[in-house]
Amino acid sequence: MDTSIFLAKLIGPVFLIMGIAVLINPKRFRQIGIEFVSSEALIFLSGMMTLTVGLAIVDVHNLWIAEWPVILTVFGWLAIVAGVLRIVASSEIKAIGRWMLGKTAYFALPAATMAALGAFLSYQGYLA
Repeated sequence: MDTSIFLAKLIGPVFLIMGIAVLINPKRFRQIGIEFVSSEALIFLSGMMTLTVGLAIVDVHNLWIAEWPVILTVFGWLAIVAGVLRIVASSEIKAIGRWMLGKTAYFALPAATMAALGAFLSYQGYLA
């Protein structure tokens, strides 16, 4: 459980801050997204980083239990998949990204979900 607390303390605040930042300034993050999907190098680099983070999480925290720490395991596996897809299928990722950026409704719900998940993980890491 010490690893779960550590990861919750690490991931929780990042998700909380990112979710709030996108909710506060969606135009800025839409512009960042536009710049991101236009750069093959950024997609590749983010794939390498995301894959590395996912592998690190799964390596130390592959817990499939019916308690809150499973969220961290799922996040680790999702990061692995996202990293591999960015490296292997960057053209498809670019197309999906461009499509999503054209839908302004796709900013509020994911950002609110990320902020709520970040708040929950921060609570579990720091206060529970």
